[in-house]
Amino acid sequence: MSEQPRSGTQAVDRAIHVLNCFAGTDPELSVSELAHRARLPVSTTHRLAQALVRGGLLEQDAGTDRYRVGGGLADLAGPALARLGFDTVAQAGVEAVAPHVYALAAGIRITVNLNVADRTEAVSVLQARPPVWFCANQVQTARRPLYASAAGRAMLAFAPGDRMPAPVRESLHGVRRTGFAVEEIDAAEPVRSVAVPILSPDRQVWGALSIQARSVRLNDELVRTVVPAMRQLAGRLSPYFHAAAAAAHTAAELKSP
Repeated sequence: MSEQPRSGTQAVDRAIHVLNCFAGTDPELSVSELAHRARLPVSTTHRLAQALVRGGLLEQDAGTDRYRVGGGLADLAGPALARLGFDTVAQAGVEAVAPHVYALAAGIRITVNLNVADRTEAVSVLQARPPVWFCANQVQTARRPLYASAAGRAMLAFAPGDRMPAPVRESLHGVRRTGFAVEEIDAAEPVRSVAVPILSPDRQVWGALSIQARSVRLNDELVRTVVPAMRQLAGRLSPYFHAAAAAAHTAAELKSP
């Protein structure tokens, strides 16, 4: 039976679904692999992928015909990341940071979020899902209040103390002592979130790494297992922030009269 025509909205939905197939550890996918992941016919997937190539959101290797994320996505993401106060990673290149975050997600089998502070909120600017053991409880809300979220508290705990009320500073002593923040999220199935800060060598806060899962899974024993790996990654990411900030400072100096 021939495939029924799709509305414009449905076509856009399907194209987004194809793009989301690259939210994993495989940098390149064949059209058949894309079709399998997107659960679409190969012919439909091919048409969508070619349209995304023409739009610059995907690229196709001329030798293998495999698809990968195109430079157009980075161009679109740059202004948004800068607007969120994530200039350093935007300049260093999300591509340079993402593989490390995805590797951690694959290793601990939990989605890992990279967060930055935007005024009064913690904002997830990169979400790395593991190739296996993924569930909807691991999906973090894109924006959460700084004072009420694990990611926000991980950043606040190491921010200059004179910028926050005294009661808040007092409540963050435990985070500074342990080096990570925990949040218990009220839901039909209780969810726990854990976050560690990303700090520069001089203890400046760049952002935070966070994970969340059902509390029965992300129990105290698993927290003790995954937090060292999260801290190790935070340490590896710090030089990207530091180098990009230094480059931005140098560029600003060169532009000044």
